[in-house]
Amino acid sequence: MAAAALYLGVALLGGLAAVLLRLPPLVGFLAAGFVLGAGDVPEPAFLEPVAELGVVLLLFAIGLKLDVRTLLRREIWLTSVAHMAVSVAIALGFLGLLAVIGFGHVAGESLGALALVGFALSFSSTVFVVKVLDDRSDTTSLYGRIAVGVLVMQDVAAVVFMSMSGGEAPTLWALLLVLLIPGAWVLHRIWDRVGHGELQALFGVTVAVVLGYGLFELVGIHGDVGALVVGVLLASHPQAGELSRSLMTFKDLMLVAFFVQIGLHGTPQLLEVALALLLLLLLPFQVAAYALLLWLMRLRRRTSFLAGLVLSNYSEFGIIVVAVGASTGLLDAQWVVVVSLAVAFSFGLSAIVNRRGVELASRLSRLLPARDSDRLHPDDRLVDVGDADALVLGLGRVGASTYARLRDEYRLSVVGVEHDRTRVAALEDEGYEVVRADATDLEFWNRVQRAGRVKVAVLAMPFHNANLIALARLQAAGFAGKVAAVARYDDDVSELQRHGADAVFHLYGSAGSALADHAAEVLLQEHDGGKVEPHPPARPGDEIDVLDPLERRAEPA
Repeated sequence: MAAAALYLGVALLGGLAAVLLRLPPLVGFLAAGFVLGAGDVPEPAFLEPVAELGVVLLLFAIGLKLDVRTLLRREIWLTSVAHMAVSVAIALGFLGLLAVIGFGHVAGESLGALALVGFALSFSSTVFVVKVLDDRSDTTSLYGRIAVGVLVMQDVAAVVFMSMSGGEAPTLWALLLVLLIPGAWVLHRIWDRVGHGELQALFGVTVAVVLGYGLFELVGIHGDVGALVVGVLLASHPQAGELSRSLMTFKDLMLVAFFVQIGLHGTPQLLEVALALLLLLLLPFQVAAYALLLWLMRLRRRTSFLAGLVLSNYSEFGIIVVAVGASTGLLDAQWVVVVSLAVAFSFGLSAIVNRRGVELASRLSRLLPARDSDRLHPDDRLVDVGDADALVLGLGRVGASTYARLRDEYRLSVVGVEHDRTRVAALEDEGYEVVRADATDLEFWNRVQRAGRVKVAVLAMPFHNANLIALARLQAAGFAGKVAAVARYDDDVSELQRHGADAVFHLYGSAGSALADHAAEVLLQEHDGGKVEPHPPARPGDEIDVLDPLERRAEPA
C-alpha cells in the first residue's frame, strides 16, 4: 500500500501542477511518471493491469460510438494509407540525415531499422486523441469521426505488423470470431434485461474485458482490437450512449495509470533525451500532411487542420512496434527508451497545441486555397439557419426539450444545431428542424450573423468546454442577440457569466425549481378543480421578449 500511496500522491501533485499551469492534467501525469522513473521507485504490481484495463475501456467506449461504415470512406482509408507512407518517408529522410552527420547510435542503424522507427512514429495515440475529443465533446463531429477512423486503421496496421514480425500470429481459431456477429443479438437481448445503474456498468466492463480483450488475446489477436470490435457490435443498442457515459469515470481514473506508466520505460541518458526531442520536429510535417490530404478529399480547410492537429502526436502503439522490433533483433533496444520519451513529449506538446486547437486551425486554414461551398465534401458544406428566431445548440435531452418549449409554448421559429448524424436523423423524423453543423465553427457563426433575425442562442451542449468555445465563436462573429447557456457546476456557471452569457442555468438547481413548479401546479389543480397555466402561451402577432422565459430560471449573477 505504501507504493500505491506514493504513486497516487505524485500523480495527484503532477495533475494539480499541470492545471495551475493551465495545461491538461495528463501532462502532469506524464511528468509524474518521469519523476517516479528517475527516482527508481518500484513499480506497483497493479499499475500495468490497471493501465491496460483503462485502455480496454477506452477502446470499448470508442466502439460504442463508431459507425464502422465510416472506415470504408475514402477520406478515412485513403488518408490513413497515404499519410502512413508519407510519414515513414519523412522520418526516414530525417533519421538518415542524423545518421550522415553521425548523431549518436542513429549512425550505426541500417536503412531498414530506420524505416521501422519511421513506421512506429507514423501512428497517433488512440488514448490521447480520444481524450482530447471527449474534452471538446467532438467525438461525433466530422473531424472527430475522421480522426477516430484514421486511428482505427492505424491500429489495424500495427496489429498486422506485430503478427508478421515474429510476434504471435493469430491461430486458426481466430476464424471463429465471426460468430460474434450473430452473437451480438444475444448480447443485445441480455442488455435489455440488465437495466440501468451499476449492473449495466458491470455488464459493459465484463463484455469489454472477457469477450473483447480476453477472447481475442486467446486466439492470438491483440486484445485492444477485440475491445474495439465488441464495442462496435453493441453500438446500435439504444443504451449505448448511456453505457459509454457510465464507464467514463472508471476509464478516466484508470487512464491515469496508463499515462504514469509511459514515464517508466527505463532511465534515459542525455543523448536519448536529445534524440527524442529532435523527433518532435517531425510533428509539424505530419500535421501538414494530414491537412493537405484531407483538403484534397474536398474537406474544408478548417476541418482538415483540426483533424491534423488532434492527430499530431506519437502513439503507445509506436512503443509496442519498436519493442517487437528490438525483441526480434531488427532494432537496438535503446530505441524503446527513445520512442517512449518521444511519445511522452509529444503528448505534452500536443496537449498545449490542442488547448487552443480551434483558434489555431482557423489561422492555419489560410495556408490552403479556399473552395466554393458546392465543391466541398457533402458532410462539410456550410449551412444557413434561414429566418430562425432562436437557435438551440446541442440537441440532447436538455436541448431537445428547450427547442420544443420555445417552439410550442412561445411560438418562436426555432432551429436546432447538432453535429451527431444519427441524432440529427432521429430528430428530423420527430419533426424538429435541425441543421447538422459544428457550433464551435467560426464560419458557421458568420452565416448565422448574415441570417439577421436570430434573437437568442441557447448553448445546451453536454460539455462545458464546448459551450465556452461556441460562446467565444459566437462573439467573434459579432452575434448581437441574447445568449443563454446550461452548466452542471457552480464554477461553470460563473465562468460562462464572466465570458458574456446573458443567462446561465444550473442544471441541478433548475431541476429542483422545475419540480417545485410541477408540484405547485398539481396542488392548484386539486384546489381549483381545473387546469392551471402559469405561463400563458403566446399568440400570433404578440410581441415576445425571447429571453424572458429563459431568465425565469436563471442563476443569479
